[in-house]
Amino acid sequence: MPTELQSPEMAAFANGFPLALAHAGVTLVMLVLGATLYALLTPHKEITLIREGNSAAALSLAGVLVALTIPLSTALSTSNSLMDIVIWGTSATFVQLLVFRLTDFVLHGLPQRIQDGEISAALLLVGAKIATALILSAAIAA
Repeated sequence: MPTELQSPEMAAFANGFPLALAHAGVTLVMLVLGATLYALLTPHKEITLIREGNSAAALSLAGVLVALTIPLSTALSTSNSLMDIVIWGTSATFVQLLVFRLTDFVLHGLPQRIQDGEISAALLLVGAKIATALILSAAIAA
């Protein structure tokens, strides 16, 4: 008679848990890399501005984290491999950089507005990022 540790549920957990950790770990790495790349490529320095108390910069960076996480979480839940997560993470990061540029085009001088602490500019950027992330997420899941 099998013991509780030999149940099919425990065997499935023992086999699946390392894979789940690997997928989650790759997804977290993609989030950190994506946010870091975004911060390096935007003209303003979010972390410095946030340390100085700039709420617009904090809102902008928070929006980046959420907007990158939405499609990454969908990729994580629908992926068949670690490569799926890497491909979608890279794509989502690229699209979010493009959204920054498009929003800058519409608002004219977005980096300076964020540096100046203009919350309205940061809110529009966050809205554009989250809207794009939700569309990307749906596309990934399709």
